[in-house]
Amino acid sequence: MASPTLQSGWSIGTDVGGTFTDLWLRSPDGESWVCKSPTTADVVTGVVNAVHLAADTAQVDVRDLCRGVTRFGHGTTVGLNALLTGRAARTALITTAGFGDVLEIGRLRRGTAGLQGLDLGDYHQRGQVPPLVPRTQVIEVAERIDADGVVRTPLDEASLADAVKRLRELDVEAVAVCFLWATENPVHENEAAAFIRREMPELFLSLSHDVAPAVGEYARASTTVANAALGPIQGRYLGQLADQLGDLGMIAPIMMTTSAGGVVPATTVVERPVTNLLSGPASCVVAGQKLGVELGTTHVLTMDVGGTSFDVGVIVDGSALMSDQVTFGGADMRVPSIDIASIGAGGGSIAAVEGGVLSVGPRSAGAEPGPVCYGKGGTEPTTTDADLVLGVLDPHQFGSGGIVLDRDAAERAIEEKVGLPLGLPTIHAARAIRVVFDNAMADLLRAVTIERGHDPREFTLVAGGGSGPSHAWALCREAGLAGFIVPGTATAQSGFGAGTSDLKTTAARTSYRRVLPSVGATAEDAATVAAAIADTAARALDTPDPEHATLTHTASIRYFGQAHHLDIPVFADPDADAIADLLERFEVAYEQLWGKGAGFKEAGFEILSVRSVAALPAALLGDGRSEEKFVHVGSRPVVFDDPDKPDMAKVYTVRNPAPSQQLLGPALIQLPGCVVVVPPAGVATTDELGLIHVKVN
Repeated sequence: MASPTLQSGWSIGTDVGGTFTDLWLRSPDGESWVCKSPTTADVVTGVVNAVHLAADTAQVDVRDLCRGVTRFGHGTTVGLNALLTGRAARTALITTAGFGDVLEIGRLRRGTAGLQGLDLGDYHQRGQVPPLVPRTQVIEVAERIDADGVVRTPLDEASLADAVKRLRELDVEAVAVCFLWATENPVHENEAAAFIRREMPELFLSLSHDVAPAVGEYARASTTVANAALGPIQGRYLGQLADQLGDLGMIAPIMMTTSAGGVVPATTVVERPVTNLLSGPASCVVAGQKLGVELGTTHVLTMDVGGTSFDVGVIVDGSALMSDQVTFGGADMRVPSIDIASIGAGGGSIAAVEGGVLSVGPRSAGAEPGPVCYGKGGTEPTTTDADLVLGVLDPHQFGSGGIVLDRDAAERAIEEKVGLPLGLPTIHAARAIRVVFDNAMADLLRAVTIERGHDPREFTLVAGGGSGPSHAWALCREAGLAGFIVPGTATAQSGFGAGTSDLKTTAARTSYRRVLPSVGATAEDAATVAAAIADTAARALDTPDPEHATLTHTASIRYFGQAHHLDIPVFADPDADAIADLLERFEVAYEQLWGKGAGFKEAGFEILSVRSVAALPAALLGDGRSEEKFVHVGSRPVVFDDPDKPDMAKVYTVRNPAPSQQLLGPALIQLPGCVVVVPPAGVATTDELGLIHVKVN
């Protein structure tokens, strides 16, 4: 379509999920749109399709839109999928002589890494995931640096030359270099890198002291290998995406979301692709965190129910709970990440009966063929099929991808695959699917709150994703919550997070100190930590606008003898008293996580490393206030509790609701890409931000 040239200042946030690619679009005056497009096999096409769909939705020319975009945030599953499916680049590991088996040995839990639930007790499942790099592609080199950073054995050039010869024989695309104690002195890793770049400049190179500067050779090695294996994949993908967006006239750089909840330039992710493995779920938590600030609440639970998974994030005292380690593909990796709890429960989760027991997920129908009701060849019923049969979804008002749902096909599939095996009528079987699905989500919600010492009733629940607002009411009942909040951007909440996240740069280094309980924190401990923070702060402030960046610091601490640690906030230039206070706060956090009395300060403490994060706030985007009222478009029967007695629910539609509105349940509010379910006796109201507040009872 033709349109006048648009002014600059448009923002786009995109997130690639297993089923849909979500997009959030905002104009310079604050008006916003959300849309969903099916994720494609090559991913890039799905993103570009979403941009075209967004232009159509906003009724602007796609080329004019792209030329007017000044912020393009992007989250993707390309790296994660490559790891999980074994499609990462062929990679070799160069390591210190005598330590070539580090990936094979791993840790005590190497054989069960990545297993969850009942699979942990299934011995047939153990040890089934091979290392990221097979032993035949691990090359040992003669060199040795000790724990104090002193060179004990110089790097042997002949050994290194043999290693490069072996790299040529292996025909690899990438190489990871991980020498013992390179975190204390990287001189040998740097020498090896210079030699490899000179001899084989075409290889993607990943150095452990740069990628994962932390104590623990196994996690450091596996992180470095994963980074190397993903480098060529991520580079090709981002290059193709930039080219296709450039063909549409976009000159704004691609800003990639990270697992830690910020954005960085795409060039940074190409160098360190391991940092954005969990970028999508992290963006959803960032969006919830921003809403918490606007609402004046410090305790927030975020839920994102997409087509494949259910993700939960926890925000306490205004900060998202973080983790310094993730496990994928059977490997533990040192990657700073927002602590996301996830299960395979989404709109595409397949319902099946085995041995007379109904299960929902973790298998998913994905986007192709998708749920049965999509009419794309799917034969196994999903939660989306159940929601359609129960009356929650309108066949003609599903998402923004132009899909018309086939209710008859959904009913036949549920009857055949669930109803007949369980001896239930079709409508009862559909409700059974929903109940199992909702209970699984409630169990996860309790696991991240009650089991970690948090009272879920003290939190504000923000529902996002295509299916989140439809199931939040049942989740509140199961978990004892009074209600939930749905933003107008709910269906593309991760896209909203990608489009509004702060620019963040991080830097880390080791700062090992053992603090004995009989001695306590000393000035020497404080000096070591302060020197490390001064170094990481200077590197983190290597940003386009350091004067306006906000710096925060954390220290990694554990009880002596433990394998895992917690990251605790610390101030710059601490003295002995500040270190003592740091250790006390570690004990409080430890018991909050594992239960009162779980701490054991008699063992002493280890301060392992420090990390600095510099954050540049995203630009303000206007208030975007709407005067749009709920429009009553009809009524339809919806099954809530009794499948034989559905309730007649009023149906409303709105895009960006105006404040000070109220609806009584039972009701359905059709937002772009999702449906907010207000149960019987429930009440929905809107606030000054246009957020929908639903009280369950």
